[in-house]
Amino acid sequence: MRRILIVGGGYAGFYTAWHLEKRLRRNEAEVTLVDPRPYMTYQPFLPEVTAGSVEARHVAVAHRSHLERTSLVAGSIVRIDHARRTAVVRPLEGPDRELEYDTIVVTAGAVTRTFPIPGVAETAIGLKHVEEAVAIRDRLLTAFERAATLPPGPERSKLLTVTVVGGGFSGVEAFGELLSLATALLKRYPELRFPELSFHLVEARSRILPEVTDRPGAWVVRHLQKRGAQVHLETQLVSAADGHVVLSDGTEYDTELLIWTAGNGANPVVAKHTDLPLDARGLVRVLPDLRVGTDGKVVPDAWAAGDDAAVPDLASPVPGALTVPNAQHAVRQGKRLAANLVADLRGQRPRPYRHTSLGVVATLGLGHGIFQWRGIVIKGFPAWVMHRGYHVLAVPTWERKVRVLLLWISAVLFGRDIVSLQAVQHPRAAFTGHGEPPRPREDSPSALALAGAGDAR
Repeated sequence: MRRILIVGGGYAGFYTAWHLEKRLRRNEAEVTLVDPRPYMTYQPFLPEVTAGSVEARHVAVAHRSHLERTSLVAGSIVRIDHARRTAVVRPLEGPDRELEYDTIVVTAGAVTRTFPIPGVAETAIGLKHVEEAVAIRDRLLTAFERAATLPPGPERSKLLTVTVVGGGFSGVEAFGELLSLATALLKRYPELRFPELSFHLVEARSRILPEVTDRPGAWVVRHLQKRGAQVHLETQLVSAADGHVVLSDGTEYDTELLIWTAGNGANPVVAKHTDLPLDARGLVRVLPDLRVGTDGKVVPDAWAAGDDAAVPDLASPVPGALTVPNAQHAVRQGKRLAANLVADLRGQRPRPYRHTSLGVVATLGLGHGIFQWRGIVIKGFPAWVMHRGYHVLAVPTWERKVRVLLLWISAVLFGRDIVSLQAVQHPRAAFTGHGEPPRPREDSPSALALAGAGDAR
């Protein structure tokens, strides 16, 4: 049987394997998927996980529950030698070993792009993985508990200050959801007042949400400001050492929670440890049908899709445009890639990937949202309903759809769950008799962020 190796089990990788299982005949090919995590994360729900609107486990789709005919390897690909048709895998346990294959599918995904800014590595938390979203939620809830025990002053102000760096969809959605959660929490904390909340969104460009046009983007800024937030445009983070934020516009303040969502970077394994052709950004160069290649020249037995692939956007009027790295494209590319792999296996011609946008929709917190499709813009509560409707339909498997819907129904009946489980980060503290676990200010949230960098090892 032909051996197909899939590198990465995110959107594109999971959907490729899932649809290969549906299309391949028995004994037609052997599929192996390598990923350090045993699940695919439905990332559009991560902002709602930070606000407790979605349960963390409900955004994780277990590979072993849904990929019944795929061999799963828990580890990371650290080198690809396509000339020899081998890849070196670093398993979670044991030494590195080589995997031989006949066809490779590179869907390793992107990693969080960071800069050498003082304090970021020590204090910031990313938002690409479930662990990070849970840590953000628990950190905010614990901050409220601590602030309620303090008198008004600098330490209390720091605990009630949240900073999000990055004005793309992930940053804006997380910012809006956390602002909504914090505002709702005030009803449970009579010791605290709304003016004490301090929320800062920092964006280096002159606007946020680049996926929408200028006027809807400007409306989102005004909307967040009316809800008490501060939006710093054309501003960069200069320092965050010891939780003290310094911005390029001269603003300085202390923050308890710093969230970094300032874009994606090329996966270092793909960018530095492969002999496949790459573009200037370190993305795998592919043809419209998702075969790896350049200028019409195909690299045999190599395919790529998702955030680490430079996929031509055939629906764009701009010559040379590439598809943007979002969930819509990754899911549909995975389905097309699976169909093309089967067609190639059976001697048929693969079809090019072409996708017309369904529009963009974002949540800005409970009951707030924005949707745009071409010239049509919908704001507020209707857009928020559309956001939830679209994503509950898009999240894979009926089991996950039902779980998310049941949670939303229970939230309507009983309200938000505001229990912080930050102590779970120190599960042995009580058992070993060392008393209370370390305070959050002594934690290293960057360790949580780096826990999600396993795909880059």
